[in-house]
Amino acid sequence: MSGLWFEDLSEGLVVEHATRRTVTETDNVLFTTMTMNPAPLHLDHAYAATTEFGRPLVNSMFTLALVVGLSVPELTLGTIVAQLGLDDVTFPAPVYPGDTVRVETEVASLRESRSRPDAGIAVFAHRARNQRDEVVCTCTRTGLMYRRPAA
Repeated sequence: MSGLWFEDLSEGLVVEHATRRTVTETDNVLFTTMTMNPAPLHLDHAYAATTEFGRPLVNSMFTLALVVGLSVPELTLGTIVAQLGLDDVTFPAPVYPGDTVRVETEVASLRESRSRPDAGIAVFAHRARNQRDEVVCTCTRTGLMYRRPAA
């Protein structure tokens, strides 16, 4: 287990996540078709060439899932009870197949759980950037985090 217990977190803590991921066209096509999104901007090169982007965009829901996934090993792997919500999701710049995404997370707030003495609530502010250092996604994620087990 490599995630952090509730007690290991502090407001303002910033974690630069070690794993980066280059997004492929296959990732985009599979995710887009598996989630039943027929938008030609993700799947049709001829159509995408006529748009302001000039080529297919990676499905933003894939980008969001990737951002959360890249944060798991250092933050929540084995230490989260449940994800409670995602808020304030933005996509300031597009992601294209071939882009490499990296993520940093800041612990935005912490509070003890009112209903679970073995857990606390953490709000994480995720920021994802591409290889050109452009911010491609931001979001806040609320997690119900386990407290460190008694020895």
